[in-house]
Amino acid sequence: MSKSTAKKGNLLVATLQFKTASTYQENLETLLSYIEQSSANLIVASELCLTNFDYEHFAQAADFYEVALEQLLEVDPRKILVLTMTKKEGDNFVNQALVIYNHQVLHEQNKYKLFKLGHEEKYFMAGKEKDIVTFEIEGISYALLICFELRFKSLWKQIEGAEVVLIPSRWGKTRKRHLEVLSQALAIMNQTFVIVSNSADDDMASSSAIISPWGEVTMDDAVEAIEKSIDLKEVKKVRRMISMS
Repeated sequence: MSKSTAKKGNLLVATLQFKTASTYQENLETLLSYIEQSSANLIVASELCLTNFDYEHFAQAADFYEVALEQLLEVDPRKILVLTMTKKEGDNFVNQALVIYNHQVLHEQNKYKLFKLGHEEKYFMAGKEKDIVTFEIEGISYALLICFELRFKSLWKQIEGAEVVLIPSRWGKTRKRHLEVLSQALAIMNQTFVIVSNSADDDMASSSAIISPWGEVTMDDAVEAIEKSIDLKEVKKVRRMISMS
């Protein structure tokens, strides 16, 4: 993506909806292959797409962080990549979201709201609420919520102003409707584009989507990737039409 692309307001977005393969390396190769063949400016992958919540092999999942990051930093520098990985920090483990662009990690954010029904708090150290902030890439304002964090209206308030909200998730099938309603509501409430990437594993909701500030949803549970060109001028248009101040 170039500065001219940002100024024009056009962004080709891809949100991934892959099944988890049997090995970390296979998942990484699938992701790298997609990045290489896709024309998308922005690619969002699901939460822990490379390793899943592999608590039985937690140390190995954390070790794979460095292996994967080294290769992901070498992808096409014009593309923005968003994903989360298990990382060891000191004696603890975190679920860390990374935004990679131009061979650099431009934003990192540890998951703050851990999902107790999935026993995440037994394995991960929670991130800090203050780290959930808007950030800018080439003139576009972004924010990021990781899966369960989508449920908290205080965090919606915290990221007001972002033009694009990124949501890597691993959201269960039994709560599928919640994911769809909440992500659409966030787009409408914050008048922002919302990009959801969710796992397509059998027990997961799929429901990956690209949602406009007007609440229009592009979603297809039958595909591995959803691509759509978005016009960021829609954000200003909607915010002028319906003032929330």
